[in-house]
Amino acid sequence: MKLSVVVCVRNEEKRLRECLESVYQNNPDEVILVDGDSADGTLAIAREFPGIQIIESKNSSLPRDRQKGIDAAKNALVAMVDADHRLRVDDLESLLRDMHEFNFDIVQSGLVSHVIHGFWDAAEEASWELTQNIPGRRNMVGVAPAIFNKRVFSFARFDDHITATIEDTDFAYRLSKFPELRFGVGRTKIRQYHFADFSTYVKKFLWYGKGDGEFCRKHPERAVSMLFHLLIRYPFIHSWTALRKGCFRAIPFFALQGGMRFLGLVKYFITAR
Repeated sequence: MKLSVVVCVRNEEKRLRECLESVYQNNPDEVILVDGDSADGTLAIAREFPGIQIIESKNSSLPRDRQKGIDAAKNALVAMVDADHRLRVDDLESLLRDMHEFNFDIVQSGLVSHVIHGFWDAAEEASWELTQNIPGRRNMVGVAPAIFNKRVFSFARFDDHITATIEDTDFAYRLSKFPELRFGVGRTKIRQYHFADFSTYVKKFLWYGKGDGEFCRKHPERAVSMLFHLLIRYPFIHSWTALRKGCFRAIPFFALQGGMRFLGLVKYFITAR
């Protein structure tokens, strides 16, 4: 398979081994790990895998590390995988088929839980079925797990112009200005490992809200759309869809996500200087 896989990590010794094992069972042409100055055993684990190319990135950021891995890849197709992803055999081949079927320059996978731990994990998986796991073209896609045609990086790059907290939103927005590029979600669903309780989700959504604030500050023309997304689409439109389709667990998840992200956005603008 002429496909490069890039994994960007920082202090991921608890999750990295299983991630890399799942990547290697897909037999990619090359695997590149970009380490963002880990202070734990992340690098030692990575070095156990044969043929892996390791880039040690000092005083960097996740977007810049992503671009370092992409630039180092020798193939025209690059898969971006994070430490919490768990690939099954042939997942990358399946995602490549999706890319060809839809004629995408970027294809993001759907998501499914690796293991469900409690109500909030199940609620997140229910939300994926209503929002993420719908194959077809999109205006916005996430960075990982996804396969990129490297030609897209002649239009935009993961660099210091990208908002660091939610780099996928900013990157996709920049690419959306070029109608010749096509991207969306495929039929493949890749497992994501997470073991999160209510407080973890609150912290994560507040963090995303900070990124939403950064995005609105950088792109003020998108501020109204962002507020609609957080205050209307999540708590009302998505929740109504969940109610109609019987995905009741997704309703509190949508409400929590929209509310906490809005609070994070407000906090960002209050504290930003």
